[in-house]
Amino acid sequence: MSELAFLVGLVVVIALVFDFTNGFHDAANAIATSVATRALTPAVALGMAAVMNFIGALMGTAVAETIGSGIVHIGDLPPLKGLNLVLGALMGAIVWNLITWWKGLPSSSSHALIGALAGAGLASSTQVHWGVILDKVVIPMVLSPAVGFFLAYILMKIVLMLLRNATYRSTMHRFRYAQTVSAAAMALGHGLQDAQKTMGVMVLAMAAGGYHDLGSGIPLWVKLSAAGAISAGTAMGGFKIMKTLGSGIIDLDPARGFVAESIAASVLYTTAFVWAAPISTTHTVTCAIMGVGATKRKSAVRWGIAGNIVTAWVLTLPAAAAVAGVTTWLLHLVI
Repeated sequence: MSELAFLVGLVVVIALVFDFTNGFHDAANAIATSVATRALTPAVALGMAAVMNFIGALMGTAVAETIGSGIVHIGDLPPLKGLNLVLGALMGAIVWNLITWWKGLPSSSSHALIGALAGAGLASSTQVHWGVILDKVVIPMVLSPAVGFFLAYILMKIVLMLLRNATYRSTMHRFRYAQTVSAAAMALGHGLQDAQKTMGVMVLAMAAGGYHDLGSGIPLWVKLSAAGAISAGTAMGGFKIMKTLGSGIIDLDPARGFVAESIAASVLYTTAFVWAAPISTTHTVTCAIMGVGATKRKSAVRWGIAGNIVTAWVLTLPAAAAVAGVTTWLLHLVI
């Protein structure tokens, strides 16, 4: 095996490691509300989320193509330089994922990866497609959480109005069953969005090494391996972040959990299929939880914790870019 082929293989393996960390980092996105309301046990919720993540990962490629060819331009780079860029980006994203997981903060793996690609591109003096980042990342980064918050708030108000004369205990019991469906839909959307980002990085690495044409689509083995890695990570669970999302922001009941999950899943599907935008599942579901919480009263949302989460969101793009830039620069010195 040539050194170039070995390096391509190494980068692909590290991409799958990132995919795995994405799974356990973001597992809480799909199941935290269902676990917090006791609609599902943690073990059942994690198993269901892992299966739905796998299925969702195979449902499309538009987001993968945005990551694979839309963030940085590697077409004219020498193979080693292109692979250094991808490897540096992956290391930056993985480091930020681990830091925020350790702190129990539900930050965005998607934005960590995109920021890392941009940082590695700058460190490599490679063209970064800032227009695509603005259109596909920054604008959706602002809009999707806002849409998630307001739609969840409005739908929850409607649900409360419709059920104002219903018996609380029996109504919440029915919503626990409904949450099984909404949690599955959320996990499906998570796989649809997040596994595709790893697929994009894998084909980017293979294209950098001359083993793939970016215009020829995503190979089946790439789809299956990325789907398997994120599902395995999800099955491992992310209980620190699950606690923050499930009970740290508000005290959820099954009705609010169902509405938050349903709205977040709808936003994920819309952006993946219509916009091909790699949005953050974390941002979307967190803001949907805040939206349903705000229907209780303003003080029902623990805004201090929410502020810490938003701070992590703001820091994700530049922090991952900085780590990736330094890593890429060091790799240029070594390789």
